[in-house]
Amino acid sequence: MDGAEKYYVLKQKAVPDVLLKVVSAKRLLESGKAATVAQATEAVGISRSSFYKYQDVIFPFHEDSRGRTITFSIQLDDEPGLLAEVLRQVALYHANILTIHQSIPVNGIAALTLSVEVLPATGDISEMVEKLNVMNGIHHIKILARG
Repeated sequence: MDGAEKYYVLKQKAVPDVLLKVVSAKRLLESGKAATVAQATEAVGISRSSFYKYQDVIFPFHEDSRGRTITFSIQLDDEPGLLAEVLRQVALYHANILTIHQSIPVNGIAALTLSVEVLPATGDISEMVEKLNVMNGIHHIKILARG
């Protein structure tokens, strides 16, 4: 499992200030209160480089995650049955698959965008991501959005 991403839940007081400011900047952008990254980062008092460095690694934790949507970007080998194995793994965690978009493979690698609805029975999303990440044929997995 070396190289597999791990996820942690921390209390706010344990999170470095720069990461909390990244979350605040993302909220400003999502709400439309800031039109650009420059405006959002200036408003919260961080550099744009800090924002870009951490924007994909911190998300607010929602205790009431029922009905929440998570969108994944996955790079996988173009092998028969691999997509079915990915979907089977998602089904094992009782996540409801909302959308699937797989690009035409280039050099034997396909890009998959997968949106799932997190249900009360889904359980630990980070565990599901870890299981997907270590599957043979999976090159990269990233959470693009949580909504």
